[in-house]
Amino acid sequence: MPGLFPSVLTVSALTRQIRSTFEQNFPPLWVEGEISNLRCPSSGHRYFTLKDQSSQIRAVLFRSQVERLKFALQEGLDVFVFGRLSVYEPRGDYQILLEAVEPKGVGALQLAFIQLKAKLEAEGLFEASKKKVLPLYPHRIGLVTSPFGAAIHDLLTIIHRRWPFAQVLVAPVPVQGDEAAGQIAKAIGVLNQLGKLDVVIVGRGGGSLEDLWAFNEEIVVRAIASSRIPVVSAVGHETDLTLADLAADFRAPTPSAAAELAVPDCSTVRHHLGHQRVRLERSMRSVCVAWRGQVQEMTGRLPEPRLVLGQFVQQVDELERQLYVKMKHWCRNLQVQLLKHQSSIWERNPLIDIHRQQRALVDRGIRLVRGMSGCILDKRHQTELWMSQLNQLSPLAVLARGYSIVHKLQNGKVVKQSTEVSVGESVRTRLHEGELICLVKRTHPST
Repeated sequence: MPGLFPSVLTVSALTRQIRSTFEQNFPPLWVEGEISNLRCPSSGHRYFTLKDQSSQIRAVLFRSQVERLKFALQEGLDVFVFGRLSVYEPRGDYQILLEAVEPKGVGALQLAFIQLKAKLEAEGLFEASKKKVLPLYPHRIGLVTSPFGAAIHDLLTIIHRRWPFAQVLVAPVPVQGDEAAGQIAKAIGVLNQLGKLDVVIVGRGGGSLEDLWAFNEEIVVRAIASSRIPVVSAVGHETDLTLADLAADFRAPTPSAAAELAVPDCSTVRHHLGHQRVRLERSMRSVCVAWRGQVQEMTGRLPEPRLVLGQFVQQVDELERQLYVKMKHWCRNLQVQLLKHQSSIWERNPLIDIHRQQRALVDRGIRLVRGMSGCILDKRHQTELWMSQLNQLSPLAVLARGYSIVHKLQNGKVVKQSTEVSVGESVRTRLHEGELICLVKRTHPST
């Protein structure tokens, strides 16, 4: 059979050759289609099918490329994709390994703007009910902008001219580039942590959609929405609209307009205060005239103050006398009750019982010691008597009187009769002090 099919390939070998052919003969290419069957596993990769009216092909976008996308992939989205053909060997499926994805009919940034705007609107970040009110006369103002652009110059110039009493704290940040969004959000958080600002202005000068994109990043929009300090956005020109504008408490068309919105005009305030001062003085004069007339009218109705005061003085003296009498009587009653309580307490003085109980305890202790001593002596005499009796019954005491114990040498058995040993057998004799090894020469039975 092997000779009949000399060029038989395994499935793996065939798939590997197909993959090599695909990757060598098809250079990277652009493909147009609609996204379907989109899968977003926890690995961060994206798997979907790119299809048109009559065909479809699998597509893979790895995590590193997903993180570069400005917009989110969606079912039914028409896109242009760029990548290279390959074969997924475990299933034998051919697929496109993507390197770039662009939405069809609208720019990637514009689509990302629409998607993020819809997401944040659904969360309620742009609701008018959450907007904070700007203070009329701010004392401390925070600026989050680039330290090198024209925007900061316009802001500082207008704030100083309109409201020179304000203190300005600048948080310098980049306003475009990959790191701009993170730096802007961090600066807003730091200004909130200080807790001493009345208003914060966030913005920059004009530019393209790409230049202004940092103010469309989700991290910046959420930082503005969560700020405890009122935020005025001033991004680009009047025609430029960013998500930061929608999240801010107030939107200014330009940085200059933001400065005018955040602080009042000093000259206008002075003029208004002067006008209010004149009105206040007129009102106070008319009120004083009216009060003066009322006081004069009421004065005629009032009795002589000295007579009224004299009556009150007499009432105070009488009340003082009554109080003195009552206090004296009350103190006397308290003294009587105190003496009664002292006598009762002395009769129930616990020290007397304590001394009595202490003497009783001492007597009981002495009796206890005496009883224990007698008991110990009795036990000691009894123990000595028992020891004497035990010594008299001890085998060692019998040996001390000249007796001995004979054991068989082989097994140590005590020899009680002469018939238990044989002539010529060795025995061990236990004496009061020491032992003897004896040889039996002759035995005599008991008579």
